[in-house]
Amino acid sequence: MDWPVSVALAQSVPELPTGTDWSYEVKLDGHRMIMWRTGDGVRLQARSGRDVTAAWGDLALAGLHLPAGTVLDGEAVITTEDGRISFEAAQARAASSPTRARRLAAQRPAHYIAFDALQLPSGDVRSRPYSERRAALLNLLAELPANTPIQAVSATTDRDTALTWYTTLHHEQGVEGIVAKRATSPYRAGRTGGWQKIRHAETVDADVIGYTGPQTRPRALAVRLPNGRTALTQTLSAPLAAQIAQVLVAAGPAEQGRTDTDETYTKIPSGLAVVEVLAGTTRHAVVTPVRLR
Repeated sequence: MDWPVSVALAQSVPELPTGTDWSYEVKLDGHRMIMWRTGDGVRLQARSGRDVTAAWGDLALAGLHLPAGTVLDGEAVITTEDGRISFEAAQARAASSPTRARRLAAQRPAHYIAFDALQLPSGDVRSRPYSERRAALLNLLAELPANTPIQAVSATTDRDTALTWYTTLHHEQGVEGIVAKRATSPYRAGRTGGWQKIRHAETVDADVIGYTGPQTRPRALAVRLPNGRTALTQTLSAPLAAQIAQVLVAAGPAEQGRTDTDETYTKIPSGLAVVEVLAGTTRHAVVTPVRLR
């Protein structure tokens, strides 16, 4: 399997599918991450394909207990003192320098919640049914030390149980939603694999086409939404601005552009970055940036 691997994505649906061949997993609000256990170490890949090992050194260290040749898909999460999952803490870690990331890891260690196996020491397993990959994942993680931060995501084949998780764990633990996967489905990149999701706060992916403010400290992003609308986001949080700045600096010189509402911004090449945003459907709806993809 070649680095980086393209990840499978879930299609948003208004309600969970029914039937006897579905499995339902809790959807956690962290950072999507592929964990590669190579022959000589561990590499961590973001959804975008970036190498994020330096920011998540504690998880890389834990991954050394996996057998060489293992590739897992999952979510890096950080919890607060009351046990709730904190996306803000995960975002701060992801945007940190290696030195600051080590300090944050000492204060709030991360957990890696694995929900799929892409490769085992025996080879690539993406073509196998989900039910087989899930069983292999559980067997693999059962061999890890008892105090490992690498855990399997909670899953059930009972739809009523999944809906109970959806309604109760959102406030208690910060669970973002539920993902449904067919037991017979292979692991396919993009949204072609049949995964479905329901979320408490629905978001969309938007193509970053520019920014406002300095290149090294952007204030807001210009984005193109799935419906074609271009707009400026609200002001970026400091951690997200730091992440975006790395992409913008690499983009080099650019020209000025204008959104649909005639707001000016500095252009960058389309396709260079994608952000997840909360966005309304009206022409002048507020667009709130959530995370870099």
